[in-house]
Amino acid sequence: MDGSIIRVVRQVKLIRGRAVFAPPKCNKERDVPLPPSVAEALRAHMDAFKPVEITLPWRNPDGPKVSARLLFTNTASGLVWRSNFNIQEWKPALAAAGLIPEAGEDGKYASAREHGMHALRHFYASVLLDAGESIKAVSEYLGHSGPGLTLRVYAHLMPSSQERTRKAVDRVLLPAPREPDGPETAQ
Repeated sequence: MDGSIIRVVRQVKLIRGRAVFAPPKCNKERDVPLPPSVAEALRAHMDAFKPVEITLPWRNPDGPKVSARLLFTNTASGLVWRSNFNIQEWKPALAAAGLIPEAGEDGKYASAREHGMHALRHFYASVLLDAGESIKAVSEYLGHSGPGLTLRVYAHLMPSSQERTRKAVDRVLLPAPREPDGPETAQ
């Protein structure tokens, strides 16, 4: 991790109730830009919580064992189980932020599918598209099979281009502002 690019090479996946390492989404390794703010947050996290080496089978429960250092772990088995994280960390955080109601008397939270962990991918994509990142780049960063899929999923999030269109045409058709003929003289 050099503060500019992070390479996505594997994920932890559950197959028949067992954790395995597997290739990333669509079996595509990819490089994703890592902003300095995120790199610094990861460094601080790694200073406070050292990465833990975990050994799991590759691709399926009977696959060859491989080891990798994970940045986000728990104190029990090392692996963060999605279901436990969702109940113990994610939903309480959503409730604290006012995005879902607090837990009921039974201690359970309302279903929050639209606010699930997968929503972080959508948030990331929407931030990039709103900033004017190309659909091709967003597709690569998300590991989609192609820009067409990304466009179908996220077209509604793309910023309106009417004002950009007006400005682009004006830049070409309107005369460029004239530069002053010489240095300004103070009067």
